[in-house]
Amino acid sequence: MAKNLDITILLDFYGDMLTDKQRDFLGYYYNDDLSLSEIALNEGITRQGVRDAIKRAETQLFEMENRLELARRFEEMRKGLSEIIDFATEISDYNLRHSLSREINEYTVQIKTVAQLLLQ
Repeated sequence: MAKNLDITILLDFYGDMLTDKQRDFLGYYYNDDLSLSEIALNEGITRQGVRDAIKRAETQLFEMENRLELARRFEEMRKGLSEIIDFATEISDYNLRHSLSREINEYTVQIKTVAQLLLQ
């Protein structure tokens, strides 16, 4: 289980901008749930060396997010698309209860389909 969801999300967005070692260490620590000691033993370096590399990499990830805000915008878009799906469902339900317009029903189905595709 991940120790910190924010880091794993930032790693998905910006991981390619880190060195291979930084990316590996963060992956071992956050995704594979290895301890600093386990990583150090596997990599043949000190526990402190692993800790320093992870802290530097975390700092870089947070700095990249502060500048680019890709993860924040992505999350806002996901929330917005979920709201669009909810609103389209409400419109469709209202349409079925009141006027039963075939066009409105078709449009709400199309809206939900497009929004669900974008969420994937």
